[in-house]
Amino acid sequence: MVKQACIRSGVSTLEEPFFKLDNPNSYSQSYESAYSSFSLPQNDIINCPGRECILLHLENLKCFEVVEHQYESKGVIFDNCIAIEPSNPAFPPHSGAVVLMGSPKSGLLEASFVRPVNFISAFVTSSQRLVLSAYDQSRQLLNQAVLPSGNLANSEEGVAPNTLLSISANNIHYVSFCAFDGQFTVDDFSFCY
Repeated sequence: MVKQACIRSGVSTLEEPFFKLDNPNSYSQSYESAYSSFSLPQNDIINCPGRECILLHLENLKCFEVVEHQYESKGVIFDNCIAIEPSNPAFPPHSGAVVLMGSPKSGLLEASFVRPVNFISAFVTSSQRLVLSAYDQSRQLLNQAVLPSGNLANSEEGVAPNTLLSISANNIHYVSFCAFDGQFTVDDFSFCY
């Protein structure tokens, strides 16, 4: 069961993705929404009615690899980001074994887009409240999605690990994941134009 915390600005969000591995050496995968009109091409990008979406495949990253420009050709550059294979069972991955984490500054992970996007989603597991914020080109806040409390596995917070956070807004240039004085992981990061 997928739990979703989402703030919408008039754009429909995508449902639970269908994952298809087209190229095991690729840094991204295609995905398909629950909408029946979507078709899955034999490449890394899916063309949805009115949008093109990309799901990053993290399994080609090495554990403790600094993640910055690996996905630039797909349209996103990360800052303060490292790939890990969580050894702490409180931070289970959503799919595969590799997740993203903020590092060296804990509690913060940022991404900038090569061209503006209109939708971002990711599965997050956090030790405490987490805010996903979207910004325009001049770093003006466009929208936010909030995980209201920690959602570690086996915690009593009542929120399951790997909660789907998503944001819709026009002309998103940057996003940040922030959990003040906390730790969190990000998995299945996706975005749509």
